[in-house]
Amino acid sequence: MTGNSSVSIDVSVENIWKSWFLFRRGKRRTKELDIFEYVLEQHFDVLCTDLNDGSYRHGGYRRFVVTDNKRREICVASVCDRIVHRLVYEYLIAFYDRTFIFDVWSCRKEKGLIGAIDRTQEFLWQHRKRFVWRADVRKFFDHVDHEVLQEILSLRVTDSFARALLTEIIDSYVVPARERERERESKEARQKGIPIGNLTSQIFANVYLNEFDRYVKHILKPRAYLRYGDDFIIIADTRGELLHLRMFARTFLREKLRLELHQKNDILVPVRQGLLFLGVEVFPNGRRLKKRNWRRTLDRVERGSIASYAGLMGQHGTKKKQKEFWWEVLEKFEHEL
Repeated sequence: MTGNSSVSIDVSVENIWKSWFLFRRGKRRTKELDIFEYVLEQHFDVLCTDLNDGSYRHGGYRRFVVTDNKRREICVASVCDRIVHRLVYEYLIAFYDRTFIFDVWSCRKEKGLIGAIDRTQEFLWQHRKRFVWRADVRKFFDHVDHEVLQEILSLRVTDSFARALLTEIIDSYVVPARERERERESKEARQKGIPIGNLTSQIFANVYLNEFDRYVKHILKPRAYLRYGDDFIIIADTRGELLHLRMFARTFLREKLRLELHQKNDILVPVRQGLLFLGVEVFPNGRRLKKRNWRRTLDRVERGSIASYAGLMGQHGTKKKQKEFWWEVLEKFEHEL
């Protein structure tokens, strides 16, 4: 498959089953899943019919708030809708991933957080006599413009059924009114927002910011560029050149993608000074995990994520912190051993 797709989304019963197994893998048993599985085949027959005759409509979301250094609203769709998300995700990733530049490290196979930090340190070492700009998009998920996202998708997705299903998912969510009021936006403001919690939001985020990635890489042409989620770094020869690139980057984000950068996290420093990026203090010749992030890691660890956090500790924690991590894990789960 090429970088464009006139092929439609496979909504056969067989592919729905495949998406179910991908969705179900690694998930703990819950009451919602137990109820759904009780009449599994019936759900699949109805879903297959609805998708094929065009009557499928995305349901609402169950919302809850988590506070992890900052307030985040997590939205969870129904099991049936999440199976559709998996169908769409697999469809999009098959031809979109190859269009992404190499140094996009979030939500991609064989990439990830530790790889992004490794690559960042590699860049800092290579360009230790230059300057680096670190920034992130302000409330990215809340500010993804539906119209802009659909325009971007339409450039590569030409199948009418696929486009209609994408629109159904995108328009199933808008930023709540209370959030718009905080932003001082009117009720008539453009439809914005993709939910944190949807699998589709991962691929939508990379598709949306791919426009920025390609602009920076191929038009601005800095010494180095890397993005993880909505956090990114740009490296240039001099401070003056970097200020120039920053001006163009901000303008592109604002005018083309309707996004703004977070002012407090907008940092421009000599590379040799190092910088805080993705929760880690990264220097040309080393790195360390910030104390606050270390404490949050211990608070957030769950059985299913022990290996990932252990990897983070092994990469960036001192031997003392690694030892403390495993004692915390033992105490947390000793009732299950």
